Amino acid sequence: MKKAIRIGAIALAFLAVGLIYALFTVDRHIQNVPPAAAADLPAAVLRQGSAGGEVAEVQRRLKEWGYYDGAVDGVFGSGTREAVKKFQQKNGLTADGVVGLATFRALGMNDSASVLERDYDVTGGAAGTSDYTSTDLYLLAKAIYAEGRGEPYVGQVAIGAVILNRVESSQFPNTVAGVIYQKGAFTAVDDGQINLEPDDTAYNAAQDALNGWDPSYGCLYYYNPAVATSKWIFDRQTVTVIGRHVFAI
Repeated sequence: MKKAIRIGAIALAFLAVGLIYALFTVDRHIQNVPPAAAADLPAAVLRQGSAGGEVAEVQRRLKEWGYYDGAVDGVFGSGTREAVKKFQQKNGLTADGVVGLATFRALGMNDSASVLERDYDVTGGAAGTSDYTSTDLYLLAKAIYAEGRGEPYVGQVAIGAVILNRVESSQFPNTVAGVIYQKGAFTAVDDGQINLEPDDTAYNAAQDALNGWDPSYGCLYYYNPAVATSKWIFDRQTVTVIGRHVFAI
């Protein structure tokens, strides 16, 4: 009887030691889970450790706009993460170094944003294209081409964003056509350049603006100080400068 009790006590002791070890191991594992894994991010979200063509495209765009000076190698390392954070800060996004829906939109990577929305049921607050028509897209592209061809791509998107900001403002007409053709609003309308056919770059910039990318940060005005003739425009508050254009409110 005593022998059986001793055996039972030894078994319980081993069981207790095993339980303590298991709890310690689980606790240590939980503490070591990387933030990205703990957040259970969708596979289509890019973060440090991701790799592939989509990462390379993020790097290419960030490099073109001066945020990234590393290799466009499709590997999301610490350098890419810091570049993403700088871009996010500049565009008023959460600077977490993770490329999700809002950052994809700000980068103009609309296909990637659509994948997140469609396959992972991720939603965001940026404006979409549902309130605009193909005619609006065409007119916006024409205005961008007429006013901004030769400007950096981000500057062309910003021109489109200004037009859309005016559509949403009570100070201006509430349609794309109304804003573009408002008397005296745009030099390209006055001198006939609005009738030029837009190129693919202008179309892409128009689409990005319609998808919610606003590099102007809500501006209602832009001008080239080298050629502007309306003196009042110089009194507007400058928000940002892209290429040869000053964007103001």
